[in-house]
Amino acid sequence: MQNRAYIVRKSENGKITTTVDEIPVPVISKNEVLIKSSYSSVNFKDALSSVGNPGVTRNFPHVTGIDVVGVIEQSSDALFKKGDEVLVTGYDMGMNSDGGHQNYVKVPVSWVVKKPENITDREIMMYGTAGLTAGLSVYELLKNGITKNSGEILVTGATGGVGTIAISILNKLGFEIVAISGKEEQIPFLKSIGAKEVILREDFDRENKKPMMKERFAGVIDTVGGNILSEALKCIKYDGVATCCGLTASFELNTNVFPFILRGVRLIGIDSVECTLEKKLKIWNKLADEFKITTLEKLSTEIALEDLPNAFKMLLDGKSVGRYLVKL
Repeated sequence: MQNRAYIVRKSENGKITTTVDEIPVPVISKNEVLIKSSYSSVNFKDALSSVGNPGVTRNFPHVTGIDVVGVIEQSSDALFKKGDEVLVTGYDMGMNSDGGHQNYVKVPVSWVVKKPENITDREIMMYGTAGLTAGLSVYELLKNGITKNSGEILVTGATGGVGTIAISILNKLGFEIVAISGKEEQIPFLKSIGAKEVILREDFDRENKKPMMKERFAGVIDTVGGNILSEALKCIKYDGVATCCGLTASFELNTNVFPFILRGVRLIGIDSVECTLEKKLKIWNKLADEFKITTLEKLSTEIALEDLPNAFKMLLDGKSVGRYLVKL
């Protein structure tokens, strides 16, 4: 069996290099499975791993890829048998365990989700971790009483993977969406996938000494953190909800208690990495059904392993739009 992989190496002097090489097929142990990969995807965390970011990856050599979909090739656990269609997102895969950017991936059985019906491998990885995160974010808004009649939903980091998929899901569900983006040239694209209005980041990301602003948004799906989230919280309507899943702007959040104690605003953290298999399966089933969007092809660019360096650079430079799908 051939196993081509995208490998990150670190020399003794700390220099990071990357190559696509053929490596041995992993050997499974007890409670592990070997997945024959069909597709993976590209996420910001993969880009960080590719440059040796110590907050993501400390083990070298290392195979990137925090997502994978395919079929079971070998199993040492009764839960799965050869030929079962499965996917894995998150946990330690692609961080300090070798990830999905290879033909064969070894993972613990406790990380594996059976692929839902009514969705293809290709569609699964067009969503990937970004889609799962977007699905979790929308689910939390709905679970906390936000409906299409509640008012506008603000989506930050709108041209990213989470942002584009969140906009598409909300649009399918009938919500009015306002997007924030730093890419003025992408305004037509964002409107084409469902945003009724686009606010440029420079017009929103300003220091504002006022503790609260006029009520506008029923909900916020924030993917960037920092001052943008701080300002968004001030604009949420009474009993509104904000979800938070990212930190590309900043990991710091300088805010005040007024939105929470005077308007009953709720801020909900979204983690798609360590959440339970049961929760992941619930959201994947929604993405295959009531959340399923028709814009996936528009949002995605298919690439090969050899194309990963350029995709990583686009992500790290903040120039990427939508999702990268990796054909294996």
